[in-house]
Amino acid sequence: MGSISIIGLGNMAGALAGRALAGGNDVEIIGRDPAKAEELAAALGGATAGAAGAAPTGDIVVLAVPYASAAAVVGEHGDALSGKVVIDITNPLTPDLTGLATPDGSSGAQEIAKAAPDGAHVVKAFNTLFSHVLAADPVEGRPLDVFIAGDDPQAKARVAAFIESMGMRPMDTGQLSMARALENAGLLELGLVAHSVRHTNFSLGVSILS
Repeated sequence: MGSISIIGLGNMAGALAGRALAGGNDVEIIGRDPAKAEELAAALGGATAGAAGAAPTGDIVVLAVPYASAAAVVGEHGDALSGKVVIDITNPLTPDLTGLATPDGSSGAQEIAKAAPDGAHVVKAFNTLFSHVLAADPVEGRPLDVFIAGDDPQAKARVAAFIESMGMRPMDTGQLSMARALENAGLLELGLVAHSVRHTNFSLGVSILS
């Protein structure tokens, strides 16, 4: 279906890579620790391992790293990201997990876009999904909703097609400035975990009433 490079070696990287492979996509795993990247690629079966800092092979590059290091990772790859769609899945949370660590009026995705080279198109997606929920089968046959935001319509269309290849439903929320609302939705989920739901076995979605 598509060619995907995932930068990161954590739970979200593994969950996204597994779903992407199952959807027929080519997947490259990139991490600072080459041995761990090779190990994750081998465990997934069918993925390849790329070198940190080298040009990603995928047309879509997923930033599956903590927000605090995301802009630096983008800067390290520099012009190699030009012409690519860069998916930001981060939640820029404060250390106490009660707020967003971004400038007023901005979002993590917008700050990452400032670090990206000309010609790279940043799209916010996947930040409202817990990794184990993302990796699991749909509940009662209902696909997970993946909220996306971005300024380039063609980039969003490519991300939407990627999401659909994994058996999920893309929900376009508008321009990249809407990423702040999506990051607040991630914060909302943590509030639900702390005060009412008490676990992370849930997802946010849209029910369309006829």
